[in-house]
Amino acid sequence: MTDAIALLVVVPIVLALAPIAFGRLWGRTGWLAALVAAVTHLGLALVVAATVFATGRFTYAVGNYPPPFGIELVADGVSATLALLVSVVTLAVVAYARRAGPDTNEFYSGLLLLTAGISGVFVTGDLFNLYVFIEITGLATYALVATGRSPAAALSSLKYLLVGTIGASLYLLGVGYLYISTGTLNMADLAATIPEVGYDSPLILTGFGLIVVGLAVKAALFPLHTWQPDAYADSPDSVTAYISALVSTAAAYALFRVIYAVFTPAFDAAAPFALDALVILASVSVVVGSVLAVLQSDLKRMLAYSSVAQFGLIVAGFAVANATAVTGGLIHLVGHAIMKAGLFVGVGALAGVAGGRTVDDFDGIADRAPVTSAAFAALAFALVGVPPAVGFAGKWHIVLGAVEGGRWGVAGVAVVSTLLTLAYFARVVERMYFRDAPAQPAVDGTAESASDAALASDGGAELTDDDAASASSGISLEAKLIVVAAAVGAVVLGLFATDLVAVFEPVLEVYFE
Repeated sequence: MTDAIALLVVVPIVLALAPIAFGRLWGRTGWLAALVAAVTHLGLALVVAATVFATGRFTYAVGNYPPPFGIELVADGVSATLALLVSVVTLAVVAYARRAGPDTNEFYSGLLLLTAGISGVFVTGDLFNLYVFIEITGLATYALVATGRSPAAALSSLKYLLVGTIGASLYLLGVGYLYISTGTLNMADLAATIPEVGYDSPLILTGFGLIVVGLAVKAALFPLHTWQPDAYADSPDSVTAYISALVSTAAAYALFRVIYAVFTPAFDAAAPFALDALVILASVSVVVGSVLAVLQSDLKRMLAYSSVAQFGLIVAGFAVANATAVTGGLIHLVGHAIMKAGLFVGVGALAGVAGGRTVDDFDGIADRAPVTSAAFAALAFALVGVPPAVGFAGKWHIVLGAVEGGRWGVAGVAVVSTLLTLAYFARVVERMYFRDAPAQPAVDGTAESASDAALASDGGAELTDDDAASASSGISLEAKLIVVAAAVGAVVLGLFATDLVAVFEPVLEVYFE
């Protein structure tokens, strides 16, 4: 219907080549290309969203080759919303990276490749192309994690590469099982063909299990999360903010599409043990991720384990398999991306002032950085689920859906998770506002503080130029604006959560009619 949906993928890929082609002629080529790509992506996402809101769901056959043999792209209320989310986060990270780094042509090429991969995940209409876009996302993320330029970052990237490849391989193997049993990989065709083969077919059940486990690795559910804490902690702050907002979000979205666009709720009725197993896996991830977050002193690791718990809650909402819980999962998917990106940028910015990023380092930081500290605290309580923030809206719908579906265990886990989230954020906020800042060193305090911050932000590894620059220059205007905008966005989204529900409702009505 509109080429804009295809250009969401094409434009970032084309502009990712610009820093490679022209980087030697002008050192700022990468940042300019990323800025142009982010602004263009936002315009295209708005066109796709306007088309969806005006006409409803639409499909696009690439090259006019009709599905199931051609490549089909699909836009509806969910994918259009997430495409807009990609645009906003990309624009924010491009602005942030200009000061915080790594401000290199290689970084911006990788970032745009990642933007293309994630956009493709959100709009594709068949399982094989979903695999292709997941792989593009993974390859770009491995490279971006390694831009930390420390031995720890390289090791984390390698670990993510190995674990991520296993996850992608399991997913592809599951797709192969479905193709053997149905002869198609188009999502709409699979939804019609799988019932004819039989939901209890060993090939169908095996395919479902392999795909779910593969995507669970990418979404970092416990115990498949081992790549995530190191990747988040050892990456530059710009990379951490981007991948924490969108990479696992793309995997969780893919899980949502596989469950409801391919297998449909009828699969749950025919083989309830499949989603029961997913509920258990997600619930364990919620509890263990929250407990591990409480035990962390490094704030980036704390936020990483927090993501393990939050994505467990999102997947639990999807697996409960009723419209209310799935709506909650989708709201929390969008809200978590905004809140977590803002929190990671906030940690990076405040660490530059505090001289480190442990909980102890944040003693009295609110006196030295009041605006950023207030926005960070607002984001923390939004993720806990304090109304009227979007964190409350998402969790409320998940709990309500779990009660409606008789999944009292999920409801209880969500409540326990909320209390544990409050526990690990409350101790940080308490130190920020109710502790005195440590005395400054008498000799060469600025340089020592900068060195400490650089060491801490790099996981105790070698000092990097970007970290030292951030530490010595305080909080940049870009960082401050992003953290404040994320906090305001979390509250505004919560106030207008009913509108978000109205956007998702037509999509879910098709699945739960």
